[in-house]
Amino acid sequence: MAKINVLDKSVAELIAAGEVVDRPSAVIKELVENSIDSGADAITVEIKNGGRTFMRVTDNGCGIDKDDIKIAFLRHATSKIKTGEDLDSINTLGFRGEALASICAVAKVKAITRTAGNEFGYCYEIAGGEEVSFEEIGCALGTTFVVEDLFFNTPARLKFMKKDNTESNVVAGIIDRIALSHPEISFKLIRDGKQVINTPGDKLLKSACFEILGSEFTNTALEVNYQLDGVNVSGFVSKPTAAKKTRGWQYFFLNGRYIQTKTAMAALEQAYKNRIMVGMHPACVLNIEINPSFVDVNVHPSKIEVRFSDEQTVFRGVYYAVMSTLDVDVSRVEFKKDVAKETEKETFEQQKFSIPEKPLQQKKQEFFVNTSASEFKKEYSGQKTKEKPLSAFDIPFTPTPKVAEEKKIEYNPAPKVEEVKEKVVEEIQPEKPHISFKYVGEVFSTYILVECEEKMIIIDKHAAHERIIFERLKENAQHNPQLLLMPVRVSLSAQQYEAVISNVDEINSLGFEIEDYGLKTVLVRSVPMELDKENVAQLIEEIAGKLCEKFTDFSPEFLEWLYHSVACRAAIKAGNKSGEKELTALADIVLNDDRIRYCPHGRPTAAEMTLNEFKKRFSRI
Repeated sequence: MAKINVLDKSVAELIAAGEVVDRPSAVIKELVENSIDSGADAITVEIKNGGRTFMRVTDNGCGIDKDDIKIAFLRHATSKIKTGEDLDSINTLGFRGEALASICAVAKVKAITRTAGNEFGYCYEIAGGEEVSFEEIGCALGTTFVVEDLFFNTPARLKFMKKDNTESNVVAGIIDRIALSHPEISFKLIRDGKQVINTPGDKLLKSACFEILGSEFTNTALEVNYQLDGVNVSGFVSKPTAAKKTRGWQYFFLNGRYIQTKTAMAALEQAYKNRIMVGMHPACVLNIEINPSFVDVNVHPSKIEVRFSDEQTVFRGVYYAVMSTLDVDVSRVEFKKDVAKETEKETFEQQKFSIPEKPLQQKKQEFFVNTSASEFKKEYSGQKTKEKPLSAFDIPFTPTPKVAEEKKIEYNPAPKVEEVKEKVVEEIQPEKPHISFKYVGEVFSTYILVECEEKMIIIDKHAAHERIIFERLKENAQHNPQLLLMPVRVSLSAQQYEAVISNVDEINSLGFEIEDYGLKTVLVRSVPMELDKENVAQLIEEIAGKLCEKFTDFSPEFLEWLYHSVACRAAIKAGNKSGEKELTALADIVLNDDRIRYCPHGRPTAAEMTLNEFKKRFSRI
């Protein structure tokens, strides 16, 4: 057995720093939380190259005393708690005393600070855990931390960092959440010289929501204010009609601290049960206030995970808070409808009993008396000498011949299936002989029945079409965009907006045409040919959510997910009516292309039943 050694302080510091500082966003989170605890009401964050080379956090808080500056960078040094009992009633964001020690262990740090009682401030420099300088300096009231060359002494850690855009988006997400939890503080985020976030700090949560989540959420959100069994729940929730495709729009805060809680999430979604479509999720910004002694925030160094002493009480508080808000909104809608009906009824009654200018019989008599036969013939025979030319406003809108033909055939946007056959069959060259079959029909508006070589083939039309589109997109997605008649505006959260704008060239290369519309909104002008324009906004929101949450880069896995999402939306839907020609074309592709055996979900596209199995079923053999 090897000899046991006591590690050097520098090595121990590097190991401990790995638990707290794993990327630039972790540094920003710890420094901003310290600024909040200092009583600041204005905090500015500036980053360059995703925070890898430069980070600066400036606040106007109370500052740090001269004698405490060096101590603040020692491990487990904090002003937030003193005894073990203090852990049962934590009212600050920071309390572990690890942040500054961990940051200075893996970066070059400069702290510039001044308190209200001092005319001058102090600048303290420390790099890799070793002091560089300490001097008196003129500066504003408050504290500024400058962090440069993150992981300069641990180059192996740099390999695990993502692209600058990705790291910047994660930092923006941190500021988003903190700004929503503290609307009384003005937050600014400057990214590579460009200001991307600026909250007013007017103590109004709605103002912070407008800056971070955009106007679409803010203008339609429902205000929540509820109290039950010592649990106070306040904030905003989305209307059921404004549900999102991902949970990326759900923000939960506990006593002003952003948390990830399955308890509150389950309560929220349970309150929306039977109110929104399956697969959709509500959006919210909810702050839960409870006695600090009933919650343990000392679970993980990130302080995002918490434990409740009574989860059921928290669940009920969130559930009934959201339920009562949604019920009030429904009653308001019904009341407005009733008022509209009453107004309509009154108008009808007024028209019903109003006296016409001339009785109808009198008008008829005057017509026959005053109109000669020649005038009557001239008026109604169509032989008018002069006709008023039609203007563009006199011509009623009629669908194009193509749309009218589709309505006459009475099936869903499946005309694309014939295009699928013509294009895909050309691209997919089967190596085996072409399989012939006999089209039998369709059952349950979902399954195609064909007879082939003494077998009955049953094909799931949605799964098959989905796989066909999936393969087409992988081969030539960038070659078949369709220009939208009316561009689609999509409002995003600040983090989602930055994620889309940062990757807009890559997204556009897949058949989209997206441009920056400003105010955290993008404009979609073109989409892949297969995509139904009605699903454009939802898909862009999903793309933004995935880039923020799961796929932090344009990886092959992300492309697979994107192709799959487009294919699922564009494919023929089960239960919709389809024509014989398109179903025959679809069956032809399935039977003659071995790639169309499973849908992108992994479900089979076809099943078969042989003639012998039919005979056994009917006791013929």
